[in-house]
Amino acid sequence: MTYTKYSASGNDFVIFHTFIEKDYSEDAKKLCNRTEGIGADGLVALVPSNDADFKWLFYNSDGSDAAMCGNATRAVAHYAYSNGLALNKMKFLTGAGLIESEVEGNIVQTQMTKPIIIKEPFEQDGFTWYLIDTGVPHLVTIVDDLQKYDHDLCSKMRYEHNANVNFAKIEDKIIKVRTYERGVEGETLACGTGMVACFLRANDLNLVDNKTFVYPKSGEELTISKINDSIYFKGAVKKSFTTNID
Repeated sequence: MTYTKYSASGNDFVIFHTFIEKDYSEDAKKLCNRTEGIGADGLVALVPSNDADFKWLFYNSDGSDAAMCGNATRAVAHYAYSNGLALNKMKFLTGAGLIESEVEGNIVQTQMTKPIIIKEPFEQDGFTWYLIDTGVPHLVTIVDDLQKYDHDLCSKMRYEHNANVNFAKIEDKIIKVRTYERGVEGETLACGTGMVACFLRANDLNLVDNKTFVYPKSGEELTISKINDSIYFKGAVKKSFTTNID
């Protein structure tokens, strides 16, 4: 099999395409292993679809599946275009629904799924939290110092609310984010759906404009825009390498 590794703002994925739609969770555990495999936050298999350019099967590094991953949509779109599976403007099916992406060089923009508020702001463990589904559920708290990010608290909150956990800081209408992700069970360098969740919370509080820059832990710059009721997520992706594995 031929696999390609991509990085999208520090969030890395192993991607391949196949005609065979099946459970690739065990492959995800092996290939995403950072000591004995390729090493990645997730595995994505692209399979044929009658309703879109293709369909994706997405797995976290622990083999669990996820409906949506913002950074992966950008990496997958670039992969699909580069491998002739779709034109530069494409539609593909995820567990969260139909995704539209556009590729321009190494810059990819994705129209995100419609967000759903799961729980209005609530207090817990000294922070004010907001729970929203941006393809997958995310807890968001806005802080004045990202050093307040607490791994043990994130792990606790992740299991109590079955959600990813985000700490966001607003600085001159720019958002900086640290995210603990389910499936990885730790902090990642970037999380697209998490950054979108933080943007929506900050935008609701009038702390940022309808178009703003967002910086994850990797330090890479991304743009999130709100146009009418649609959310667009834009940034660079990088193809790391392609390899064949027996």
